[in-house]
Order: sequence, then C-alpha cells, then structure tokens
Amino acid sequence: MTRLLTAMIALVAFYGQARAQISGGVVKIGVLTDMAGPWAAWAGPGSVIATRMAVEDFTKKNGPLPFRVEVVAGDFQLKADIATSIARDWMRNGVDVIVDVPQSGAALAVNSLLRGSSTAFLATGAQHDDLTTTECSPNTVHWTFDSSSLTVPLIQKGPRGGQNTWFFLTVDLAGGKGMEAVARDAIDAAGGRTVGAVHTPVNSSDFSSFLLQAKASDARTIGVIQGGGDLTTALKQANEFGMMSGSQTFAATFVQLSDVHALGLDVAKGLRFMEAFYWDVDDKKRTFAAAFASRSDGRYPTSVQAGAYSAVFDYLKAVVAAGSDDGPTVVSKMKTLPVDDGLFGPGEVRQDGRMVHDMFFVEAKNPAQSVGPWDLYRVLDRIPAKHAFRPMSAQCHLVGIEQTFQKE
Repeated sequence: MTRLLTAMIALVAFYGQARAQISGGVVKIGVLTDMAGPWAAWAGPGSVIATRMAVEDFTKKNGPLPFRVEVVAGDFQLKADIATSIARDWMRNGVDVIVDVPQSGAALAVNSLLRGSSTAFLATGAQHDDLTTTECSPNTVHWTFDSSSLTVPLIQKGPRGGQNTWFFLTVDLAGGKGMEAVARDAIDAAGGRTVGAVHTPVNSSDFSSFLLQAKASDARTIGVIQGGGDLTTALKQANEFGMMSGSQTFAATFVQLSDVHALGLDVAKGLRFMEAFYWDVDDKKRTFAAAFASRSDGRYPTSVQAGAYSAVFDYLKAVVAAGSDDGPTVVSKMKTLPVDDGLFGPGEVRQDGRMVHDMFFVEAKNPAQSVGPWDLYRVLDRIPAKHAFRPMSAQCHLVGIEQTFQKE
C-alpha cells in the first residue's frame, strides 16, 4: 500500500510539473500542407487525418495526458512565402510544432524561420538532404525519407547497378534539382553517365516536348523526378507515346501509393522505386491502414501520411518525457528515445535530425497480381536503415555539438 501511494504521489508530481512547463497547458500541432494542389493526394487532408489519429492513439495508449492537444491545419499552396507567413502567424498563436510541408523549397524556408525559436519542425513531406546537412537545425527532425534514401538505393539496384546512360525529367523546384544532383553523383559512382536533363514547370499539363527530348537522347533510362499530379501526367503521356513499353526504361524517384493508384496498374506495372512505408508489409501497418481508410473515404495511406502519424506520435512521447513543449528541448529528447511505433520503427533520430529506418525497394504489380484497389506493390527488398540512409555529414554543425552534449 505504501509503495502504491508513493508511486501515485510521484505520478501526480510529474504530471503537475509537466503541466507547469507546457505553455498554457496546451500542445498545439500545426499541419502545414497542400490541401488542394497537385500533391494533396499524398499529403494534404490525409496528413491532417494521420496527425489526429496519432494524437488519439497516443492518448489511448498513455491515458489522460497532463496537457491538452490541439491540431490546426493550413494550406501553403506550394508557395514558400505563404508557408512562412502561416508559420509566423502560428508561432504568434502558440503553435508548438509544425508538421508535413510537402515541398522542399517551402520546408527549407520554414526550417530557417523556426531555427532559434521555441517551435519544433517535423519535416515529414519534404525530401531535401540539406535539412540534415548544411541547413540542419536544433528545432528540426527530418522523418519519412530524403533525396538520398529515395535515389541512391534505386540506382544501385537498377539495371546493371546504375552503369548505364540516364536522362532526367526533373521538376523545376529545389527538391527536384537536389534529387537530380544526388542521382547524378550516384550514377557517376556506379560507372554510369547522365546524358541530359530537362527541368519542367510545376503543374505541367503537357509533357510531350520533354518526353520527346528524353526519347531523342537515346538514354537507356529516363529518370522521372516529379511528384503527385505531375508524375502521373508525365507517365500517362509516356504510355500514350508507347515509351513505357519501348527500349528505354523508366525510373521514378519520388512515387507515392496515391500516384500508382491514379496511374492504374495497366500503366504503372513494372515501375520500380523506393518507398518508406507500404501498408501491406505486416499486421501493424495493415491495422493502421484500415483505420486510416475508414476516415478518408477508403483511401489508403501514403508514406507521407504515415510519416505524419509516426512523427507526431514520437513527438508527443518526447513531450511527456521532457515535461516541456519547447521545440529544441523536445527535439533533443527525441534523439535519445528509440522509435518503434509499428509504422517506421525500429528506428532512431540521429544527432543531425535525420530519423533513420528501413526502406523498401518495390515494384508496381501487374493488374493480374492485384486483389484489391490498393494492393499495388510487390516488395522486392527491404533495405536496412544503415544502408538506406547516408551517414551523418560534417556539414551539419549539430553533429559534434549534440554528441558532446549527450555524453555529458
């Protein structure tokens, strides 16, 4: 009885202390996303749903929390200036953490804005490597994937291990250009060669001239660095031109489940790419996907949406452990706690802010192999975290500082 009473007193004391250090007794989460644009299908409203699910599931698992959790959402319309404007307004109104931001230019802008503030950033929708190299921040954790993990293993596992000729159809954005640079380096390292590239505007409705340039290049592989609606438009037009079944191979570096669903397996069949999450890998992922689908008109989660769930769940775990909602304090705590939520774990948040986990090398199924509308992938290989992600970079100023701090 005495031990039970002591434990209860300690728990009450902890919750009292946690509430005192949580500003206003409320943790505010802002989902900054593309709600209606070309990338809304793989982020957007689904990222908001996933965030709310993470809050609900964390609360169920851990009982009544010593603070309230509020979720707000904003549409930055794929424009960096709108993203930073919304982020500033949220900071003034007590938002503790910003999630998603599915565009690298906007994510880098938000990352820069939040550095030195009390607001954390969970970059679950952007892929630019700079978020954990030259632009790493004590406020930021880069979840889901990055340019290297989506590109380098794909090239290594491609035809002849990347030792062929490539032509790129790259979206004219920071994330696309950054991914192309990573791909070029990986191709060079594998003994291959890049013979050309064309940079396309966002939200293109006609890729015909770009595809003709790719075809005329005689490159063995056409690398498509596009996202969302632009990816599906480019590949549908390539299929109409007979290029998808021609002598040139297509490799897509940034594909989400919603993209393959929009393309249809008649077009996408045989397309190989890297994925951070696939719902049909194990029972925990299937359970999450079914719950998500019940709240999203039957749509199954993309890796970006699953990343929002996973990152927010882990963030709340760190808030409780730290007894604080101060951004850098919570991010520092996240770097000491293992990630094992059933969606991306086991994993860990490194000192540079990169969350590392296993990745999947997948292939879009042949229509005859699919038994349902979202049964779209065949997992060819599971890439261990240490091979999927690049090592920490000396370009990140946090690496030595954080390691020293943790040892002390």
